[in-house]
Amino acid sequence: MSPSSEARVVEHVLRLTADLHARPAGQLAQAAARFAAVVTVSVAGRQANARSVLAVMGLGATAGSDVTLAADGADAEAALDALAEILRTAD
Repeated sequence: MSPSSEARVVEHVLRLTADLHARPAGQLAQAAARFAAVVTVSVAGRQANARSVLAVMGLGATAGSDVTLAADGADAEAALDALAEILRTAD
């Protein structure tokens, strides 16, 4: 396997400025689906696949919560950048 095709695992931690309700969860799921990387969202020891709106909403993340985004795949960094931007601008 060449280095360019190897999976990359990256993480990004951020603090939510708004609750992670249906709209931002839907935006996360749509964005995550555009990438090959598998992205997970973790809050307070619970984890969800970012492609699942219901799983992300089920985390119950509220404003002030620290959220960890982790991605595994060739486009992991791009996926995390896109999803982190959604969470930073959620209202």
